Amino acid sequence: MSPACSISSDYNLHTMNYSNPLYQTSLNSLPLANRGKVRDIYTVDDKHLLIVTTDRLSAFDVVFPDPVPEKGKILTDVSNFWFARTASVIPNHLTNIALQDVIPNRRELEPILGHAVVVKRLKALPVEAIVRGYLIGSGWKDYQQSGKVCGIQLEPGLQMAEKLTNPIYTPSSKAEIGDHDENIQYEDTVELLGADIAAQVRDVSIRIYIKAAKYAASKGIIIADTKFEFGLDDAGTLHLIDEVLTPDSSRFWPIESYRTGISPPSFDKQYVRDYLETLHWNKQPPAPELPAEVIQKTSEKYKQLALQLMEL
Repeated sequence: MSPACSISSDYNLHTMNYSNPLYQTSLNSLPLANRGKVRDIYTVDDKHLLIVTTDRLSAFDVVFPDPVPEKGKILTDVSNFWFARTASVIPNHLTNIALQDVIPNRRELEPILGHAVVVKRLKALPVEAIVRGYLIGSGWKDYQQSGKVCGIQLEPGLQMAEKLTNPIYTPSSKAEIGDHDENIQYEDTVELLGADIAAQVRDVSIRIYIKAAKYAASKGIIIADTKFEFGLDDAGTLHLIDEVLTPDSSRFWPIESYRTGISPPSFDKQYVRDYLETLHWNKQPPAPELPAEVIQKTSEKYKQLALQLMEL
């Protein structure tokens, strides 16, 4: 692995520190470019950005008031792990620029160690590239109503969580904070991106999913579905950006407890979603506070996924 793709040297996944979660950053060294649902993005120069993955939690496209300790570090480590494993398939946004080279102030640097990476400044595409290998979540609800998933006809008689014959590509539009992503058709992505880029995004998304799913299966993990994000450089070359195959962007199921007909136990945010479905909450801001038990269990699930996936 290159230095930018290595596991955080200051972070031991075998321990858990609940005392200092990173909910939001306020760096004086760099100008804030954007604050997303989970990531704070700063401008380094006209070619580079600093992305800080916080411990914020979002579900149903709403940001929650309670941080999940260690979440940001785990997401960073898992993304960097997958960026390294997919570099032969598609270039990504990582650089070899060290954090201390852009944040010389030690007091500002220390809280974001393990949470942050310096990346190429690319033109993000306005599409989330979703690949589904199993029938679950909104795909299952869609199938029950229409026999289709995002307009793609599937064979009749499938059960919840059943493996699809082939992975399917079901893109969505990217929503602003507080708004919900919307499923769109492939033809819509052609209008948004142009035929060439739309096809590249679809094809490379499915290729990455198949490659990652095969590796994960060797570690006892099913990747049920996932989303990717992409950007273009000045030459128009497609890059993988944001996060890759993390518990925030994917459904991970232990193979040992997988079966059809149920929503299988998971290593991801589905645990939080299942809890939220028991509440009388309309999935609009403001988000409810989460019980300490839900926060701790979520953190433990993310940690277990990283341990098993990366064999730490």
